[in-house]
Formats: sequence, structure tokens, C-alpha cells
Amino acid sequence: MLTKRKPRHPGALIKRQYLEPLNMTNTKLSEILDVSRKTVSEIINEQAGISPNMALRLAKAFQTTPELWLNLQQKYDLWNAAQELETLEAISPIDIHVMS
Repeated sequence: MLTKRKPRHPGALIKRQYLEPLNMTNTKLSEILDVSRKTVSEIINEQAGISPNMALRLAKAFQTTPELWLNLQQKYDLWNAAQELETLEAISPIDIHVMS
């Protein structure tokens, strides 16, 4: 079940929980992650999502798990998709017992 409150984008978490407290720039993080500054900037500014590759990089850099980053991204994506999909209510569940 999806919540009514919009989940935070993983980029917002990176910014508030890591970059700001550590006084770290996007450029420094991009060097640590071995990706372009543009890639980091797009994630931090919530214009790009976390890929499995990026989740592995973030997990290593911040000593977390890749699942943390992928779960945050998945919750964010599902919530946004549900807001855009007006026809979801028109879909009826399939009774799989009838099909057997």
C-alpha cells in the first residue's frame, strides 16, 4: 500500500544526510564515486534516479547497503507512478483460482 505522503527522492537524502553535514561538494562526491559531476548533480537535484550501479557506488562510499538506495528509489518511483496512473482504479483483480 502506498502512502499519501510523497517519499523523499534519494538525492535529497544524500544532500541532507551526507553532503551538507560533511561540507562536501558535488565535485568531491563525483570524484569519490568515480562518476561525472553532472551525474551527481542530477541525482542531488532530483532530476535522475539511482541505478543499481550507482547504488553500489553509494553503498561503498557511505558504508550502507545498495538495497537501501534501491529501496528509496523504488518507493519514490512507485509513489510518482501511482499519482500519474488515473486508470489504476479501473483495473479489476483477476481471480487466479478460476483460471486453473
